[in-house]
Amino acid sequence: MIPKSGGDYAYISHAFGPLPAFLYLWVALFILVPTGNAITALTFAQYILQPGWPGCEPPYAAVRLLAAAITCLLTVINCYNVKWATRVQDVFTGTKIFALIIIIIAGIVWLCMGHTENFQYPMAGSNTKPGYIALAIYSGLFSYSGWNYLNFVTEELKDPYKNLPKAICISLPLVTIIYVLTNVAYFVVLTRDEILASNAVAVTFGDKLLGVMSWIMPFFVACSTFGALNGAIFASSRLFFVGARNGHLPTAIALINVKNLTPVPSLIFLCLITLVLLVIEDVNVLITYVSFVEALFTTLSVSGLLWLRHKCPDLERPIKVYIALPIIFFVICVFLVVLPCYVSPWEVGVGTIFVLSGIPVYGIFIHWKSKPSWLVMASHKLNMTCAKMFMCVHESKAD
Repeated sequence: MIPKSGGDYAYISHAFGPLPAFLYLWVALFILVPTGNAITALTFAQYILQPGWPGCEPPYAAVRLLAAAITCLLTVINCYNVKWATRVQDVFTGTKIFALIIIIIAGIVWLCMGHTENFQYPMAGSNTKPGYIALAIYSGLFSYSGWNYLNFVTEELKDPYKNLPKAICISLPLVTIIYVLTNVAYFVVLTRDEILASNAVAVTFGDKLLGVMSWIMPFFVACSTFGALNGAIFASSRLFFVGARNGHLPTAIALINVKNLTPVPSLIFLCLITLVLLVIEDVNVLITYVSFVEALFTTLSVSGLLWLRHKCPDLERPIKVYIALPIIFFVICVFLVVLPCYVSPWEVGVGTIFVLSGIPVYGIFIHWKSKPSWLVMASHKLNMTCAKMFMCVHESKAD
């Protein structure tokens, strides 16, 4: 019904207006997208370097530098050619599936050999309080993040009314089945304590089960995260491009390279913020911050779907969804937003404060139409400076 790029941003804007949409863009710009990209880049670096330091942590600086390098490399690829970015995605998605199938087969073989000891008391010592279950789901959902990325590039899809639902119906069940079987394989081979103590579970799995071939695990997982980071950069850069096109970000970010037809300023801007977030050490805290804020706006987005069903029942809906699905999804999202408030009040509070901090920014720079001339000039100079900076960066890359 809303065939626009930007995903949740476009849907929230259509349902609830510019302020909620801007707040989503605000947190996506500084928390959701760059934090997720930073974690993925750090995971890539961790797995690549882990075999060089068996039994201990790779050097902090080495992990961060490699993560920064791979982020910059993928940004360059996405700036240069969209087809290059999609080819990279195809190749590394195939590599990821191949690696996970190896893990699944190895786990099945180990289980058939009679190793069922890890499943005798699978829930022993579990904390079953609802708030902690919600926090656990946060980490699980982070593994599945990317499920809605195709909606961020709707305007660039060929025949979106046909290909979008087809891609969703094929990919989501496939990914879910493969990920669940992979986790079953992990728990067949490794004890809970081994999994908790490992910073690279696939490496620990390979060391225990694959012998001399254990080196393939860190390689394949690195390929997996490489592809995941490429997909995130490709999709999320379009979010900021659309936001700038709607006047919610500096207009320089809405520029497109006329030769390569790629949103170069948006890609560079996203890369710079991601590089800043790479210095944060505690990944688990990042995931909690990201997951709460993301659950909050996902709740807003799906409530927008329900609201539009009520407000505009006669609008054409080329892709029809049974109303029970968004209602169930909405209830789950509310559960994920409300229950962690008493378990991790600090993280929830900081996330909420950051969301609300976007309101005065919106009021001053977007809603306030009769701004003083000095503020208008300052905004204009900022746009010009950003445009010149992006042009200089792009020219240096071309040279």
